[in-house]
Amino acid sequence: MNTLLAITGIGILAMIAEIFRFRKIILPLALIGLLLAGFFAINYWDTNIRYFGDMMYFDNYAIGFSLILIVSSMLWFLLASDSLRSDNHTSDITALISFSLAGGIVMVSYANLAMLFLGIEILSVALYVLAASDKRNLKSNEAGFKYFIMGAFATGFFLFGVALIYGAIGSFNLQEIASFISVNQSDLPNYLYAGILLIIVGMGFKISAAPFHFWAPDVYQGSPSTITAYMSTIVKVAAFGAMLRLFMVCFSQISNWWSPIFIALSVASMLWGNIMATRQTSIKRLLAYSSIAHAGYMLLAIVAMNDLSTKALLIYSAAYSIASIGVFALVTNMSENGNEKISSLHGLSKTHPVGSVLLSILLFSLAGIPPLAGFFGKYYTFYAAIQGGFIIPVLVAVVSSLIGFLYYLNVVISIYRPSDSESESFRFTPNQNIILWISAVLTVLIGLFPGLLLKWFS
Repeated sequence: MNTLLAITGIGILAMIAEIFRFRKIILPLALIGLLLAGFFAINYWDTNIRYFGDMMYFDNYAIGFSLILIVSSMLWFLLASDSLRSDNHTSDITALISFSLAGGIVMVSYANLAMLFLGIEILSVALYVLAASDKRNLKSNEAGFKYFIMGAFATGFFLFGVALIYGAIGSFNLQEIASFISVNQSDLPNYLYAGILLIIVGMGFKISAAPFHFWAPDVYQGSPSTITAYMSTIVKVAAFGAMLRLFMVCFSQISNWWSPIFIALSVASMLWGNIMATRQTSIKRLLAYSSIAHAGYMLLAIVAMNDLSTKALLIYSAAYSIASIGVFALVTNMSENGNEKISSLHGLSKTHPVGSVLLSILLFSLAGIPPLAGFFGKYYTFYAAIQGGFIIPVLVAVVSSLIGFLYYLNVVISIYRPSDSESESFRFTPNQNIILWISAVLTVLIGLFPGLLLKWFS
């Protein structure tokens, strides 16, 4: 609870920063607030406290995902600090990001479907504004409009599904839903299954899983690069944390019914995301399709529904978020120079040799190359799925990973190709260099010592 209060406090401070004229120190205050929120989260380890009449449950599962969200948000503020300092709307953006993060914390710690809905809306409404925050850019306006329309459709599906489940069971409480399904497993009403299907559709939009992904490339490309970084990491991790809790607690007894749907979504996301990414010339669109593919890999952890599912998804989320935010240090730089084409990276290795090595580490981690963090994220996810008996989806995942390696390798090759006039304009800021170093070091450490993280998450 204190974690949520600390994050909400950052947003409130940001809202009054203009009135009391301390806008210049709002970013350091935001980082201090996130450190405090992380401290509170760690302090609640093994307490398993319930809040708001059993509507929120801050157990170790919630704490694990909350820490990933908080650390990723700290990296995001470092990434966005340069653009925020030169922006007249620093306080507004900081407040919106903070409230959005608060929604993400609610999404991974809910114990009631009403709280899950509130978490989704708190997280999403802020992002509708942020996606269109570059008001002079037509693509940003288009991105905000598309994200709002698709988000509204997704919420409609989700709420209709929740209504059907409530109609069948008479409760929003996860434990009561699980108990009802366990007792009446052989005689469940058909509209309960319809409700679960609608929830899957609604959440499928949120995680940009195929075939509900069509908004993602345009929204990712049109939004400001720092906002795209936030959407592709913090938002995705919060959505997957919410989905795993819902299906693990409520619907695990009838997994034979919904697991084929998740397998189809996973396979479609992995293949379509990776194949389309190989055709992209824009780095932001490449990362958009890549995020669709990563959603497919992460769905395998939910499909597995065993003791390894939570650990696998936590490690994958950490590895994916850290590496992605590091790569977005490059994307932000490219966007500021007005050229997001992969070909514009030629010669970067000569002007920034150390930065090029760090970027290569992050890209290879996203591709799943050992011994980096991304490899172990995929390894534990695939292993969990194999233990659950889902061999064919894992084979598809391996093949799609090979396809994914090709386009990540293409970006690395572009970095090390001979110089041209465009690449000379790249100048990493001190904060971008810090992000690259932190992301690369964490990626290597998690890859070298995955057992420590796995043991801690246990």
